[in-house]
Amino acid sequence: MLLSRRHLLQAGSASALGALALPLLPAGPAYAADEFDTLRLRYRDSITGTGFNPAVEPYASRLATIGEVAAQRRAAMTPGGAALWPDLPLDVSSSVTNSYSRLRGMALAWAQPGTGLTGDATLLGEVITGLDHLHTKVYKPSTSWFGNWWDWNIGTPQTLLDIMALVYDHLTATRIDNWLAAVDTFTPSVAPLLNGGASTGANRSDVCVVIVRRGIVGKNATKIIAGRDGLSPIFTYARTGDGYYEDGSFIQHSVVPYQGTYGAALLSGLAGLFGLLAGSTWAVSDPNRQIAFDAMTRSWAPFIYNGLVMDCVSGRGVSRGLSLQDPLGIQGDDHVRGHGLVASFVRMADAASPAEAALWRGMVKGWIQREYWGNLADDQNLGVPTLAACLAIRDSASVTAVAEPVNHRLLAVQDQAVHRRTGWAASIAMCSQRTTYYETGNGEHLKGWHTNNGMLSYWGSTWGNGQYSDAFWPTVDPYRMPGTTVSKKALADGAGGTWGAPDPGTSWVGGATDGTFAALGQDTRGLESTLQAKKSWFCLDDGIVCLGAGIGSTDGVAVETIVDNRNLGGGTGSQQLHINGTPQLASPGSATFTGVNWAHNSFAGIVFPGGATVKALRESRSGSWSQINTGGTTEVLTRKYLTLYVDHGVNPTAASYAYHLLPGADTTTTANRAAAPTVTVLANTAAVQAISDTATGVTAANFFTAGTAGPITVSAPCSVLMRESGGQLKVGVADPTRAATTITVTIARSGYSTASGDRRITVTGLNPIKLVVEVGGALGGSRTITLGTGSAVTGGQHLTLSPTADAHVRDGSYATTNYNGTTLEVKNDGTGYARKAFLKFDLTALPAAPKRAVLWVSGYTADSVGTHTTISAYAVAADGWTESGVTWNTAPALGTLLSTSPLCQVADWIPLDVTSFVQAEYAGDKTATIGLWQAATGRATVLNSRSNAVRPAFLQVVTG
Repeated sequence: MLLSRRHLLQAGSASALGALALPLLPAGPAYAADEFDTLRLRYRDSITGTGFNPAVEPYASRLATIGEVAAQRRAAMTPGGAALWPDLPLDVSSSVTNSYSRLRGMALAWAQPGTGLTGDATLLGEVITGLDHLHTKVYKPSTSWFGNWWDWNIGTPQTLLDIMALVYDHLTATRIDNWLAAVDTFTPSVAPLLNGGASTGANRSDVCVVIVRRGIVGKNATKIIAGRDGLSPIFTYARTGDGYYEDGSFIQHSVVPYQGTYGAALLSGLAGLFGLLAGSTWAVSDPNRQIAFDAMTRSWAPFIYNGLVMDCVSGRGVSRGLSLQDPLGIQGDDHVRGHGLVASFVRMADAASPAEAALWRGMVKGWIQREYWGNLADDQNLGVPTLAACLAIRDSASVTAVAEPVNHRLLAVQDQAVHRRTGWAASIAMCSQRTTYYETGNGEHLKGWHTNNGMLSYWGSTWGNGQYSDAFWPTVDPYRMPGTTVSKKALADGAGGTWGAPDPGTSWVGGATDGTFAALGQDTRGLESTLQAKKSWFCLDDGIVCLGAGIGSTDGVAVETIVDNRNLGGGTGSQQLHINGTPQLASPGSATFTGVNWAHNSFAGIVFPGGATVKALRESRSGSWSQINTGGTTEVLTRKYLTLYVDHGVNPTAASYAYHLLPGADTTTTANRAAAPTVTVLANTAAVQAISDTATGVTAANFFTAGTAGPITVSAPCSVLMRESGGQLKVGVADPTRAATTITVTIARSGYSTASGDRRITVTGLNPIKLVVEVGGALGGSRTITLGTGSAVTGGQHLTLSPTADAHVRDGSYATTNYNGTTLEVKNDGTGYARKAFLKFDLTALPAAPKRAVLWVSGYTADSVGTHTTISAYAVAADGWTESGVTWNTAPALGTLLSTSPLCQVADWIPLDVTSFVQAEYAGDKTATIGLWQAATGRATVLNSRSNAVRPAFLQVVTG
């Protein structure tokens, strides 16, 4: 089995989790001959830990366990054989990493106090003998790597360097040189990866960790600088593929939301290097590192609840429960993964601003205090240094615990949302042509087919925190993930392909949010199935309204919507089910209930507007971790389940459902809500799904086509969320399809004369309210405006103007060549490669002065050396150039920089605000020439010109 990131962290959690609560570099102890030595000692201390009492709990038992495991390893070691351990043949790459990992555990038992083997000279000799054996047999410069690149590029060198830091004073110069030569062979530089792939995200930070630590151990400043500077590409925002996104999304493997595993590894690596190098000659000082700090609350915190990390962002990591490679037999779960993230918040706080540090430490204290299931203090996976740092925060009187927020976070790029209310939190995992149904690979997550296709998970502040931790993944029915609409068509293990290959190919996925409420939707397709459905989730104060329509399939099997599927644990599983107030299905079995107005399953109430026919199933289910992960244990586990679902029948056409999920509600609250509902379903069709809620003043609609629902009419597919409260009307609009530039939203309301909010929403009508919303280039993000507050607004007219001329020019040997065709090219580069574009507009047709003007161009990068860049609009004073005559030598000069927008290799609309310039030109000669270039050296960019049949450039103007 491949040593997973979790097991590498487990095997070396102190080192892998980096330096903890480390001060700036001191003057240096007497035995630190130079700055390299000082850093190496800091590196060693991060592995062994400092500032804790090894004789007291919880440290004493942890240290004793480290000694016990080390004793088992040394007893089984066979340094005279072909392999160091018989069960780890060295012709398997993961066995190489695992062998070093076992030696690391032995070295840690020697170096840490209280292990029973502390300072054992014989054990030290055995560790060094083992290192010699592995170097002689396999990990040496003359070896050609085989198997999984990760073992050679990251896993093995990280572990070897940890051991070298622990036993450094007992190594000969020859050994150090030889072993570092092997590290240099397999990890020579930050990029590319050993397999030739791109070095991004967690993989990049891991490689940087290797190179920096190699530089410290080998006293090589060039290596330290290379590793530190290699972090810089991480400190950028992506628009496609791997990396951080401005909305908080984090993607790895191009299509997988991954804050919980790969993201955790990235965060751990960054925190470790920030702390390790702090105050030294080589401190991480890139000004863009603030992006990593901002991501703490934007990317990671939304998915942490009471110390656990939500499974929707852990990918195939959810299948890593009980591993054959784990000598302690400790289950990995959402709490264990969460603890790694919590520890990273502690470490990052040491490198952050005082305000950030205080907030994060408060969040950590709150998470630890509230975590009643799988508490961090009891986590046997945590290394002693990590545990000590986290418990110091928990016990500090100077740190005030921060409560869980009450908010909504939609991370549109990764197609996921988290809805939080006092007492509970929920996640909704969706997928599109941009993200995958699920990821499988290396024999992991073999039955995760439906986990990102509408799965709705929820937890309570004092209940349900073990719902997905308690052997849920090996025992749950993989066709009945809560919240999903699924064809019961049988799927093979790993169906659809590895590494995130399968996706539904649909674009309408996402929604609109104002940060408190949300309208979410998904144009759903079944994996390897003919299933189609439109699904919506409207997130309110007391719960989530779930609608489905247009449900159809020709698979020849049943289609079901899983209202809820609760893990009742391994005990009696006697939690009650109430249907319309009557206890039902007390014993294992199934039943069909008609005329259901409400149900209650001991965790939540469910209201069915207008009544429904609902099926219930109470059963015991058994399974093993090996059935969903080939590296898992074969022990058969059994858990009880209570499932509520709507059976749409075999080959349904235009089927639908509607229910209101009330997490944590008791039976009385649920019955009252059913008797006096505040929610009205305004529409539930394949074209539009909409609700209104008198309790919150929310009206929300997901339009899969242009149309009308309740008071809202839209010009194109979109999601609209409006809330009327306190004399104000707040409206949020998003385009999940990412196809439109602007969308016109008309709301049958009047009486508002002021507005504040996003400048990319323009009011063009007041009775009824009419809004022009600029959604292009937003990557599915919401635009929000509040009427009834702010500045005075008036109506206006929305127009679009096509260029009267456009062309691009190129310098160098092309300086006398004219380029006018279906595309425009832009690039700020050296002589012979620079290109600029010009577009001319006639403003005489405008009926009045513009109050908003945006140039829309559709384009993408086409450059062999990079994928992301920016494009800038410039004022151009001279209008005498012609489309067929302009060249580099005759082109007008660029004037004032007007605005800049990002783009990448995926074609998208690019909005450029040119309002001030168009206003001035309208007041002048009514001809506006806009130049396009890049404010800094950039990538080659291809844009559609006015003559392109697809998405031609145009000027959007709102007058008034």
